[in-house]
Amino acid sequence: MDDLKPWLKATQKQVDSALSRFLPRESARPQTIHKAMRYSIFAGGKRLRPILTLAAAEACGGDIEHALAPACATEIMHTYSLVHDDLPSMDDDDLRRGRPTSHKVFGEGMAVLTGDALLTQVFIVIAQTPATKRYSVKDYVQEIADTGGSKKLIGGQVLDLEGEGKQLTKKDLIRIHEAKTAALLTCSVRLGAMTANATPAQLDALTTFGYHLGLAFQVIDDILDVTQTTEMLGKTAGKDEAVDKSTYPAILGLEKSRQEAARLTKKALGALAPLGKKSQRLEQIARYLLDREY
Repeated sequence: MDDLKPWLKATQKQVDSALSRFLPRESARPQTIHKAMRYSIFAGGKRLRPILTLAAAEACGGDIEHALAPACATEIMHTYSLVHDDLPSMDDDDLRRGRPTSHKVFGEGMAVLTGDALLTQVFIVIAQTPATKRYSVKDYVQEIADTGGSKKLIGGQVLDLEGEGKQLTKKDLIRIHEAKTAALLTCSVRLGAMTANATPAQLDALTTFGYHLGLAFQVIDDILDVTQTTEMLGKTAGKDEAVDKSTYPAILGLEKSRQEAARLTKKALGALAPLGKKSQRLEQIARYLLDREY
C-alpha cells in the first residue's frame, strides 16, 4: 500500500492534464460558460472514477493512454451530475469540494447550462477513444449513455428526490445507489477494461467489482456525512439528516453500516480473483476507500 498514495497523486495529475486538453479553453467564446465548466471540473475532487478507469485498463493489460478519453468522460459526467444535484431545485447545496457551488458563483441559470454543457462534452470526449478488436466507439458511447440515462444516473436522482422525507427501506436505498454511485463506478471500470480489449470474463469480473465497490463507497459516504466536519469533507456535513434523507446510518445504525461497507468491499475484492496480479492496483484502491476519512 506504500506506493498507492504517490501513484494516486501522479495519476490525478495525468487526469487533470488530459481534462484540460479535452475541455474548451476559458478564453473561448462565450467565456462565461467555459469558465463555469472549468470552475466545477477543477474544484478539486479525488478523481476516483477516472483513476478506476485507468487501473482497470492496467488490470486487463491495456495502454493507459488509450483509456484517458473515457477516464475523463466519466469525471465530466460525474461533475455535471454534481452541478445539477447542488441546484436549489434539487439538493440545494452551497458548498462542494470546499468551494461555493456553481450556482452560487455563476447564478442558477448558468449552472443549469454548465451541467448541460458538461454532459454534452462527455460524448465529444468519449468519441475520441480508440476502438479495439472487441469494442467499437459505438460500444463506448452506448456504455456511458446507458449509465447517464433515465434508468441509472438520472433515474437514481429521481428516486432520491422522491424519497426525501419518507421512511425508506434498505432495499429502497440500494435501488437509489445502484442507479447513481454504483452505476457510474461500474461504468468507469468497464470502459477502462474495454479500451484494453478485455475478454467477456474479465469484463464480467470488473462489472461485479465496480458494483460492490460503488455500493461500499456510498455506505462510507453516508457514514462520513454524520461523523465528519464540513471542513474535512469539503461539502456540507449533516446535510442528509437536515433534509430528512434516508441513509445507511439512519436505517442500519453506524456500526452495522460499517459492517455493510466491509462486507461489500470484500465482495468487490473477491470479484478480482480471475484477473490475478494485474488487478493489484484495483485491490489497493478498494481497501483505501474503505478506510478513507473524507
